[in-house]
Amino acid sequence: MRNTLLDFITFLLEKVILFGRSRQGTKKEETNTGANYYDVSCFKRGDLLEVSRTLFVHFGIYLGDNRVAHLMPDILPAISRDKSRIQTVVTNKRLIMGVLAKVASIRVDTVENFAYGASIVINHMDRKFTVKPLSNEEVATRAEKLVGSIAYSLLWNNCEHFVTYCRYDKLVSFQTDKVNSEKYLIYK
Repeated sequence: MRNTLLDFITFLLEKVILFGRSRQGTKKEETNTGANYYDVSCFKRGDLLEVSRTLFVHFGIYLGDNRVAHLMPDILPAISRDKSRIQTVVTNKRLIMGVLAKVASIRVDTVENFAYGASIVINHMDRKFTVKPLSNEEVATRAEKLVGSIAYSLLWNNCEHFVTYCRYDKLVSFQTDKVNSEKYLIYK
């Protein structure tokens, strides 16, 4: 028997992501001036990178040489050992199924694949923390050591938790904290 609620949620998420990609696609076409249209010369190894998505902000750690480590929900590593297929850009269906199955991986992608057509903000989170970031080399080394499969939780272990641990030695997600605090405001 098929789970119609799960099918409905997957359908809605696909439509929201498709709508967001169509908006981002215009921006990508306007700014794409070649195969490598992101100026990575302004990035330093260990920088925390942010890109806007349809409903949230996605985070990664710049490793140098046009590479970014980031935590992505992805079902494919749980069902396949084919490294070439797994390393391809994560599709929306793979991402949604990864969220639902609570499986992810910390992976390394190019800056272009990480940004997915969005503008990149560098180290914006430094203003939100009272602690100083770790050295850029330590940040990048932590990220590299964590590459591989990992359990996923939208609220407790997402891409923001990954980068805040790497850069500030704290597991924090301001996005999920905001959602949780807004939920509690309803009862006050």
